Amino acid sequence: MSVDSPEELEGLRRAGALAARVLREVREAVAPGVSTGELDALAAEIIAEGGGRSGPIITYGFPGAICISVGDEAVHGIPGPRKVKAGDLVKLDVAVELEGYFGDTATTVAVDPVRGADERLIAATRAALKRGIAAATAGARLRDVGDAVERIAEARGFSVLRELTGHGIGRGLHEAPTIYNYAHEDTRARLHEGLVVTIEPMIATGTRKVLNTADGWTVVTANGANSAHEEHTIVVTAGEPIVLTAA
Repeated sequence: MSVDSPEELEGLRRAGALAARVLREVREAVAPGVSTGELDALAAEIIAEGGGRSGPIITYGFPGAICISVGDEAVHGIPGPRKVKAGDLVKLDVAVELEGYFGDTATTVAVDPVRGADERLIAATRAALKRGIAAATAGARLRDVGDAVERIAEARGFSVLRELTGHGIGRGLHEAPTIYNYAHEDTRARLHEGLVVTIEPMIATGTRKVLNTADGWTVVTANGANSAHEEHTIVVTAGEPIVLTAA
């Protein structure tokens, strides 16, 4: 989607704000002994209170209001009876629809006690997100955004999961273009002012590859390593992008 009016921008801001609220409140509820199903129920309640709908449910029939992935689960983990344990890395991926607009955001929660390697992984992923957002200006090549993300990851000893990407968003949850997290071979595609996209590094140790699992949804790292995921929805401008899902 490209923003063509103040009304569209305001609609996107509202959807982004609701997604950010859900993420913030669910993140605060992550603790040892809490099940991912309980976290999902909280998310569903907040989405409904805000007048929104779950993006994954209405778009794909996903079996949960949000995606909750733990440890080597990179994305699309199904909430359920699994209980959070000390030392877990819990990835919360929230996408909501509100009044015809979508917002999408994600973060990784480290449950104490946190290993040093996991702290570094999360820090690298957040730094990669920040660098990717900064690179997403009007006229920039899409591959430059991905290059900015991957350079941070690799400089810190980690790898982007190359099969997982960001995307366009706005009137639909997943729209064109695909936002790769590395310098993709397409050298022509460029960002333009008003374009709405997600920037979302998904980073792991020792592998760039993922595997699909038997449940048909959950994607895991190919080597069983922990992964981290950070995401914001932004509007591209000639200067600093507008972050719609900032807390």
